[in-house]
Amino acid sequence: MFRNFKVVSRVVFGRGCFNQLDDILSGKRKATDSFMVFLMDDVFKNSALEERLPLKDQDLLLWVNVDDEPKTAYVDELTQDVRTYIQSGLERLPDGVIGIGGGSTMDLAKAVALMLTNPGSSADYQGWDLINNPAIYHVAIPTLSGTGAEVSRTTVLTGPEKKLGINSDYTVFDQIVLDPDLTSGAPADQRFYTGMDCYIHCVESLTGTFLNAFSQSYGEKAMDLCREVFLEHGPDSNGKLMMASYFGGMSIAYSQVGICHALSYGLSFVLGLHHGIGNCIAFDYLEEFYPEGVREFREMMDKHGIKLPRGLVSGMDSIDLDKMIDVALVLDPLWENALGPDWKKIMTRDRIRELYQKM
Repeated sequence: MFRNFKVVSRVVFGRGCFNQLDDILSGKRKATDSFMVFLMDDVFKNSALEERLPLKDQDLLLWVNVDDEPKTAYVDELTQDVRTYIQSGLERLPDGVIGIGGGSTMDLAKAVALMLTNPGSSADYQGWDLINNPAIYHVAIPTLSGTGAEVSRTTVLTGPEKKLGINSDYTVFDQIVLDPDLTSGAPADQRFYTGMDCYIHCVESLTGTFLNAFSQSYGEKAMDLCREVFLEHGPDSNGKLMMASYFGGMSIAYSQVGICHALSYGLSFVLGLHHGIGNCIAFDYLEEFYPEGVREFREMMDKHGIKLPRGLVSGMDSIDLDKMIDVALVLDPLWENALGPDWKKIMTRDRIRELYQKM
């Protein structure tokens, strides 16, 4: 059976297209007393971008902090903030949720849009196709490029027991607004780590056992764009990286990521590392599995003066190390894509432990 996967239904791209947001949302506002929820990274407080938000009188603006990876408890807190706002007299769900920020902010927006229509805690839905009710209308406006969160069917969350996404067709955004101007001014190291998330997506997709013409076509284009941005320093790098993120996300829609992402999930869960830098730390030790990709990745690091932290796992107690291994091993599709259906014979607990201990 071939997967009949969901994709983003509407996309607008181009410098300055953020200015069309009011027109885009106006068609989704159902009544004069309805409202939208804006989830915005709090780094933009008192910024020019905040001043450009097309807020109406009853709209709700929630500033979100993404210093830490998105957690299920934070999703539940934000969802309750919206419900409390509704109970103040509006008596209806919002007409939409708009996420403005990097991958973590977009993941929070996806999760809140889902949890407003599904009961319980977001931790109840960490896994594949556990969501029963469609999300409300939701929009992504990335201010960093690389994660592919704007096009993926996953909202990656850290729960009480695991780091695992809510993977569902209902997770996919209804609209994305891709304005390269919004990524200008991002810190250089953050831009690099997030961009490398895209590059590593492509390496893992293009070398995986799930590879097919669909994922290969998107993955190869995303890879070419990453090389232009991080090796050639060509013109319009913000626009190219934004499209690399889009194509990279599409490349794994019909395939999967692999070993690096599985190991990165364990690092993030125990050490609290952000996804992008966690991927970079793990990928640098995977030359055995991705020799050409790691060689090129190191070339990119040299060109951009990136120095990765070392010795993060040395001296870690066995309880935390075992928890990292447990989190990584839950991600069966990632391991199978990387190593085939018999991956458990290759990637044992001891082998994963050896890889972590190098980091």
